[in-house]
Amino acid sequence: MKAKNFILMTALSVTEILFAGNPLLETYKTPYQTIPFNLIKTEHYMPAFEEAMKQHNKEIDLIVNNSKPATFENTIEALEESGALLTKVSTPFFNLLGSETNDELQAIAQKISPIMSEHGNAITLNEKLFARVKAVYQTKDKLKLNAEQQMLLQKTFDRFAENGANLSDKDKVTYKELSKNLSLLTLNFGQNGLKETNKWSLLITNKDLLSGLPQDVLDMLAINAKKAKKEGWMLDLKATTYGPVMKYADNRDLRRELYMAYTTRNMLGGEYDNIENIRKIANTRLQIANLLGKKSYADHVLVRRMAENKENVYDLLNKLLDAYKPTALKEYAEVQEYANKNGAYFKVQSWDWSYYSEKLKAEKFDLTDEMLKPYFELENVKKGVFGLATKLYGIKFVKNTNVSVYHPEVDVYDVLDEKGKFLSVLYTDFHPRDGKRSGAWMSEFKGQWLDGKTDSRPQVTIVMNFTRPTESKPALLTFDEFTTFLHEFGHSLHGMLTKCQYESLSGTSVYRDFVELPSQIMENWGPEKEFLDGFAVHYKTGEKIPAALIQKIKDAENFNNANLCLRQLSFGFLDMAWHSIETPYQGDVIKMEKDAMNKTQILPVINEVSMSPTFNHIFSGGYAAGYYSYKWAEVLDADAYSVFIKNGIFDKKTAESFRKNILVNGGTEHPMTLYKRFRGQEPTIDALLKRNGIK
Repeated sequence: MKAKNFILMTALSVTEILFAGNPLLETYKTPYQTIPFNLIKTEHYMPAFEEAMKQHNKEIDLIVNNSKPATFENTIEALEESGALLTKVSTPFFNLLGSETNDELQAIAQKISPIMSEHGNAITLNEKLFARVKAVYQTKDKLKLNAEQQMLLQKTFDRFAENGANLSDKDKVTYKELSKNLSLLTLNFGQNGLKETNKWSLLITNKDLLSGLPQDVLDMLAINAKKAKKEGWMLDLKATTYGPVMKYADNRDLRRELYMAYTTRNMLGGEYDNIENIRKIANTRLQIANLLGKKSYADHVLVRRMAENKENVYDLLNKLLDAYKPTALKEYAEVQEYANKNGAYFKVQSWDWSYYSEKLKAEKFDLTDEMLKPYFELENVKKGVFGLATKLYGIKFVKNTNVSVYHPEVDVYDVLDEKGKFLSVLYTDFHPRDGKRSGAWMSEFKGQWLDGKTDSRPQVTIVMNFTRPTESKPALLTFDEFTTFLHEFGHSLHGMLTKCQYESLSGTSVYRDFVELPSQIMENWGPEKEFLDGFAVHYKTGEKIPAALIQKIKDAENFNNANLCLRQLSFGFLDMAWHSIETPYQGDVIKMEKDAMNKTQILPVINEVSMSPTFNHIFSGGYAAGYYSYKWAEVLDADAYSVFIKNGIFDKKTAESFRKNILVNGGTEHPMTLYKRFRGQEPTIDALLKRNGIK
């Protein structure tokens, strides 16, 4: 029986569970038991964490001290059900740490992260508990378990074995210390990045210096200045400023200044410098891997990935490099030639690339972001993206204003199936703030599981950093922002449509190199006329996006795509370099990066800049030895979308197969098993090369 209702069916009394006056520790009396953000105060978190860990320890003690022989039910399932209160407390905290943080929350994070690490280690390194887990695992062939139960058993055993359970007592002490240190290092890395980004600004008082920038960007920069009680236009390093300046600013010196500020964050000394953090993180991960019998951290991680080992990762990266680099060189030469013809008597540099690429694209295809943005007003885009899910899967989205939110800009939707049955809560958070880290992501405030015959449905959130509305215009998205929305919405579908027995296997709880398939496949609908015709209308006139403009989007779809591919490959090679080291690295961080990325570089290398000090994905996120996943999943998504192309992009039968075999099942079976069940065969690289015009 699944008892994830935050009051476990154990000997613990209700009075032990509830903690009067702390909403985090009480049963939520809210719609769908959503988090009462309006009641939660910062001072509630630490006492809630402490109480929740106490309760978790009691639950673990009940499992360990059970006098009956270990069984799947009293050990594996009991472990799965334990810690529900701690999850209830930690989920809102760590989500807000990314989407609406402040100094107080960051201070709590500094305190609680090592404590949480110690708490987790105390469980996975508990010898008596592991003995019970091992006892069940050793009889797995005799147990009549279904596929999902087998996966839970395997995942539970692996979690212990791969986190030090088989170590000697001495090595367990070392492991605890290393993992505690790593949790703080990765936390500091991410916090440094946000603080360094937020502290930089540049006030422009001469409008001529901003020549080329679209009016809505100028309006946004004027609003920035007004908020700072300044006259003029205030530039910052958020994506909504950096991207447009790189793409449109005629002033080359301004582009260079912003580029250098952006690409030298956290590496020039000072309190937010991440250079030493990088060495410490990479070396700590190496020590952990060595302790667990692996030569490198990548060897440790890739065992539980579709790629399986470093050789397969490098095989994919190198195949893509060989396929795309000749085209990338031609793309660069074309941009250089265009720049020269238009008075640029210099070699095109990184701060020139977007600017001249955009102008060349406009000349070749008569297409710019500014031509498209009026047709991608955020409210209309939401209708379109939600409508795509309705067409494919029959689900509907109903706005719910009765659910408490953590910021006034957040909207909440009830997600219903084709019969009107509740599926999920969806939170949307679209615009940048000082308390929000950069990028875009999907997460959960609550996972999905079965409690007996009751399907406990998920609460999902998608967070973006899209262009804000101005005083004269609503939020108008670039086409890249639109496809980012589709991407994160794909992750949310994975979380919202799942139906699994166990929370730890549901939704996006899958191999890292499989998790991007449901997100990346959604991007394929972006340039499809049948899709755009349903919602893309001019925000002023209501005129439908012209067919000729959609054709231009299709025609320009692969413009400079090889360079974009090499950029992603460079990040993949860099990630693998840091996590394939077999001896501690004390050398030059910048040199390590340049060496790792060298064969992917087309633009002139700028020695003074670095990606590593702000590479949150691998140094403070979950993509260590996993950034290749984006390209791995791109092979999968191109191959999978080819079925939609063949059968019709809104084909119900194909969509139902994708839902049934991929989205619903979470991590209950090996991802290749699920993929082959949908596709009928293993994927090949051919569909990707064809889609990108390489083959």
